[in-house]
Amino acid sequence: MNIFIINKTCIIKFIVIFLLIFCIITTIFQIYKYIKSSTSTFQVSSNNEASGNFTLQEKIDAIYSSKEKVAYLTFDDGPTKVATPQVLDILKAEDVKATFFVIGYRVKEFPETVKREHEEGHFIANHTYSHKNSKLYQSKDAFIQELKDAENAISEAIGMPYTSHLFRFPNGSKGTSYSGSKKKCIQYLKELEYGYVDWNALNQDSVGHFSASQLLSNFKKSCKNKNSLVILMHDTADVSRSYLALQASISFLKNEGYTFKTFKDFFPN
Repeated sequence: MNIFIINKTCIIKFIVIFLLIFCIITTIFQIYKYIKSSTSTFQVSSNNEASGNFTLQEKIDAIYSSKEKVAYLTFDDGPTKVATPQVLDILKAEDVKATFFVIGYRVKEFPETVKREHEEGHFIANHTYSHKNSKLYQSKDAFIQELKDAENAISEAIGMPYTSHLFRFPNGSKGTSYSGSKKKCIQYLKELEYGYVDWNALNQDSVGHFSASQLLSNFKKSCKNKNSLVILMHDTADVSRSYLALQASISFLKNEGYTFKTFKDFFPN
């Protein structure tokens, strides 16, 4: 009889302990599921925010506030007979890709150079056909025609249909010159699903006659306290100056820990 009572007491204790352990495990499991679900929801939300909820222009504008040390090398006003090939030689030697904002009528003059830009993995973008404000800002139709003519010239040069969907205004989108017309053109670009980009670093290679060391000094000053850089250079400036300043500028950026990207990343297709 005593043995039965003892066994019964042990069984009750065992059941109570088992139930307690079961409740604890169940509670822990429910907490785990809740945390995992919350994390997944946050990740999905973050991914959507990063890729789906921003317009092309908003993504481009976000470059300037990025904390990542990235350098977007951009070259305006080419191609030209001598300067552009030398720029391409330097970029190839340094294993760096860049974005070329080309002028349509110059593409017509030097199609093989533009074809080389494309074949070597650089991104080719639109800098108008004529680079003349008097033509560009005549009307909406005139502006759109400038874009189309430039894109057609690029397509002919590289031997395939091409639309960059990226534009740079001559002298930039800001400033008082043609400011009203530029605001209208920004809306036209949006309608055409184009983005536009200015810059936040430069070496002033199109202003005055700076030596290579002066160009490098100008460039370093303009990069100060900036993480993400959109760098304005030209492949039309004095050849020896541009050659030396570009190579030194790339070395400076590499030493400062910058990685190089092109605007092709915004247009994966």
